Amino acid sequence: MVFQLDNDLWFPAPELAEDDGLLAVGGDLSIDRLLLAYSNGIFPWFDFRNSEQPAWYCPHQRFVIFPDEIHISHSMRQLLRRGTYRMSINQDFEGVIANCSELRIDEPGAWLGPDMISAYTQLHEQGFAFSVETWQDDRLVGGLYGVNIGRAFFGESMFSLAPSASKAALIHLAHFMKEHGGTMIDCQLETPHLRSMGGRFISYKEYMDILQK
Repeated sequence: MVFQLDNDLWFPAPELAEDDGLLAVGGDLSIDRLLLAYSNGIFPWFDFRNSEQPAWYCPHQRFVIFPDEIHISHSMRQLLRRGTYRMSINQDFEGVIANCSELRIDEPGAWLGPDMISAYTQLHEQGFAFSVETWQDDRLVGGLYGVNIGRAFFGESMFSLAPSASKAALIHLAHFMKEHGGTMIDCQLETPHLRSMGGRFISYKEYMDILQK
């Protein structure tokens, strides 16, 4: 059963999500609703051109990376040692989210439209979303952004305009979180790219146990 949200601030029990993770539709993308969603492992994901209202997902199995389990291949270590890239955090959030959107905007099912960009930019301005940037000289060539609540980071999207630039951003994020007590990177969806870097599935219960700590 997929629940219809209204203007009140609520979500149904996440355990009631469909097999594909779809839990509810409707509501809005306000800061309060987004924070409530992420605090319960729920995130918005919808085709902004063909959907009149947000769709909210909460997969039963969660694909995550633990910062101390990040896998760095031999070739990636060599690339990082060469100093080809310079890394930063929150130096260009708008540039990162714009690139994440533009590189996929013509694909079927593109979800990072104007409303989503506005919502996450507001989260960033309130200190709940941040970006990691990869620079080559003075050019932004890769990065990622997501939501940060407590010691967990909820990855939203990443992009790369140069070889392995998004991987460099993810590695920098993992190292930063490890140094500052971060516990988990929520990848939302499994990809071969993320699995190769240490991503694995955990149950929703284990996921929430980590969040609530």
